[in-house]
Amino acid sequence: MNKTTFLLAALLLLVSVKSNAQEDLKRECTIKYNLFKGDYQSKKYEEAYINWMYLMDNCKDLSVNIYKFGSNLVEDVRKDPALAKRVYEQRLQYFPTKNPAKVHSDYATYLAKNKLVSEDEIFLILEKGYNIDPTKMGVKNLYMYFQGVTDRNKETNPQKVFDTYDDVLENVTIKLEGYAAKLKQLTADSTKVLGKREISLVRAYTINSKALGTVESNLDVIISELATCERLVPLYQRDFEANKTNAVWLKRAVSRMFNKGCQSDPLFEILVRAYAEASPSPESYAFLASLLEDKGDVNGASQMRQKSFELETDPLKKAKIKLKFAQAAKGRGQLSKARSLAREALKFNPNYGKAYLFIARLYQSSVNKCGKNEFEKRMVYVAALNKARKAAAVDPSISGIAAKYIRSYSGNVPSKKVIFTAGVNPGSSYTIKCWIGEAVRVPQK
Repeated sequence: MNKTTFLLAALLLLVSVKSNAQEDLKRECTIKYNLFKGDYQSKKYEEAYINWMYLMDNCKDLSVNIYKFGSNLVEDVRKDPALAKRVYEQRLQYFPTKNPAKVHSDYATYLAKNKLVSEDEIFLILEKGYNIDPTKMGVKNLYMYFQGVTDRNKETNPQKVFDTYDDVLENVTIKLEGYAAKLKQLTADSTKVLGKREISLVRAYTINSKALGTVESNLDVIISELATCERLVPLYQRDFEANKTNAVWLKRAVSRMFNKGCQSDPLFEILVRAYAEASPSPESYAFLASLLEDKGDVNGASQMRQKSFELETDPLKKAKIKLKFAQAAKGRGQLSKARSLAREALKFNPNYGKAYLFIARLYQSSVNKCGKNEFEKRMVYVAALNKARKAAAVDPSISGIAAKYIRSYSGNVPSKKVIFTAGVNPGSSYTIKCWIGEAVRVPQK
């Protein structure tokens, strides 16, 4: 056998040995994986752990379940933070396209909970997850991410904070609207008996909605300190020329000035008209209608409002538009009209808790106007309480906020002594005076 032939034979033998070794490893990985999965699902965690460690060392790209199940194994059973960190890192390395935003979010949560890295490192991981898909991130982590952006930019780049707030809020809204639509579908028929899975889904959607509602209110607390008319007006004046055809920028600027009550500044009208021109949309026409109405152009406002509703097809969004009209009417002191508009919003979305809470606050603002004595004034609180309770009952996302109003209103309803002095029977019907004109029950306790 010559030298060339010998080398060729040796090479073929080496390839054959390597191939057989790879096949042996593949078979071993499959066996170990099946044993691990079976033990894990049977809650035989110690047995599962032994085979799982083999998979972590030798079969890293076999199945994403190695990491899905493994994270629970090391976090909840073994409680090993360092090993849990390895699970997340290997999963991101070998399965980078398998729900990466959620993985980054969960990874950040675990690192923070166990104080394994600095806050800056956690922020960078949250930022990666957010840039992939914010809607897949954990509820608390959306808030943490925004807080991180705020802390790093509020002094040097407030526009970055505003943009991030709008972006985070839009994604929170997407998640909320998704849960609201699912809840509406499951609970639309009050006579239908829900199955075990449907009950479980209702509970999950309700819990998630409450959590998102809390995040939404916390975001508002942060931004309200930064976004004042004194800061917004010069900022938007500076950037308007560069963004006068940018529909997204205009929408956010108009919305923020509206929400902060900056409509009286001349810039608001400029922004609204530019927004309507750049984006002839339901929302831009709704803002334009409110603007025209403030200027006394009733016919123009009516036309814009009609355009807004003709373009919008989503009932949930129609409800939001209506509530914006109601808020504007309240700002003009038109309380009865504001309530009518809020009721119209509820026709489009019966589970719109913010509309009920808006009416409750309208009633609260009229306590002294709609009552001549203590009993009459306190009965206005009863009407407000009923609306706040309704808000909490139909809309889990604002139950936390509604609870604060419920506590406040409950403490102001008429006592037994006040009811007795007024000569009214507990449990009887009472119609509140002035513009409210609503019949409520006199408290029995």
